[in-house]
Amino acid sequence: MKAMTYRGPYKVRVEDKPDPRIEHPHDAIVRVTLAAICGSDLHLYHGMMPDTRIGHTFGHEFIGVVEQLGGAVTNLAVGDRVMVPFNIFCGSCYFCARGLFSNCHNVNANATAVGGIYGYSHTAGGYDGGQAELVRVPFADVGPTVIPDWMSDEDALMLTDAYATGYFGAQLGSIVEGDTVMVLGAGPVGLAAAQSAWLMGAGRVISFDHLDYRLAKARDFAHAETVNISEQRDVVVEMKRMTDYLGADVVIDAVGAEADGNVTQHVTSAKLKLQGGSPVALNWAIDGTRKGGSVSVIGAYGPLFSAVKFGDALNKGLTLRMNQAPVKRQWPRLFEHIRAGYISPSDMITHRIPLEHIAEGYHMFSSKLDDCVKTVVVPSEG
Repeated sequence: MKAMTYRGPYKVRVEDKPDPRIEHPHDAIVRVTLAAICGSDLHLYHGMMPDTRIGHTFGHEFIGVVEQLGGAVTNLAVGDRVMVPFNIFCGSCYFCARGLFSNCHNVNANATAVGGIYGYSHTAGGYDGGQAELVRVPFADVGPTVIPDWMSDEDALMLTDAYATGYFGAQLGSIVEGDTVMVLGAGPVGLAAAQSAWLMGAGRVISFDHLDYRLAKARDFAHAETVNISEQRDVVVEMKRMTDYLGADVVIDAVGAEADGNVTQHVTSAKLKLQGGSPVALNWAIDGTRKGGSVSVIGAYGPLFSAVKFGDALNKGLTLRMNQAPVKRQWPRLFEHIRAGYISPSDMITHRIPLEHIAEGYHMFSSKLDDCVKTVVVPSEG
């Protein structure tokens, strides 16, 4: 099969790899019809995630058609059109029983914190991802869901991570009716978080980013007020100014490990790899939230330490909530919102490229070229 492979920082290419095979009775083999490049894939692309091995195939956002099934999978049939959450989970461990699918205890022997994630280095289990023609799906009896006939492929694809994660980020904020919600980052996850904040009762939603085209998308897609951080001498002062110098009720960090805004933090994290990620956005969130408010963290950070202002969070009495999104737990409500016409996740897609051109797709997304917000990858017909 054709698959994207990692060759080192800033180097990916399409190669022939052996077709995946059924390794366990609960496996399925899915022929990928659509995949996507996620902002968190750029952390891998830039060499920021530990144990990202040469030859690894990225891609944790994908949908496809079931091609083979292990003998223990009874809820799917060959030919089913399925959407696959980015979390790999067993469905039966202590954490899965509590809906914490992203924290499954049985799918990642390489770490005690993160569970299993498709195409996200050996730190997240070493599973090859969906930027390929075929992918092995473990625990296929609990992860994938048949896509409803009324749902478009591209809407389904956005629910496999980006939109579900943004929605989860708004949930973590425990938004109360009338709250002022600030979202740091206007990439796909930030856009979804901003739009979802309205669904949860926000009275005001403000998106922060340093790129004008992404802020324009936030105004159009999420109907948010916008602030260009590159035009601010002090982002936190602006956050306070917009809220009568109290701070926002809820701030959502949808940026994560590669936030700009502080040269020292960016260099020690993104360049020298001395931190698990630049804490700039998270520190803005802590400083820009009112006393007693909530900070939601859904931007991806690596496993190393980061220089976070934890003392300030303590002294302000903040509630900090964070996790990798348990995607499948969000789907029932998101299905309802799509069917009712309240949301259209596919509206954030700006580019569609064939798998053969994925190196150009990564370069375009990483370098913020051609007003790229969200890129869909289309494998060749099998």
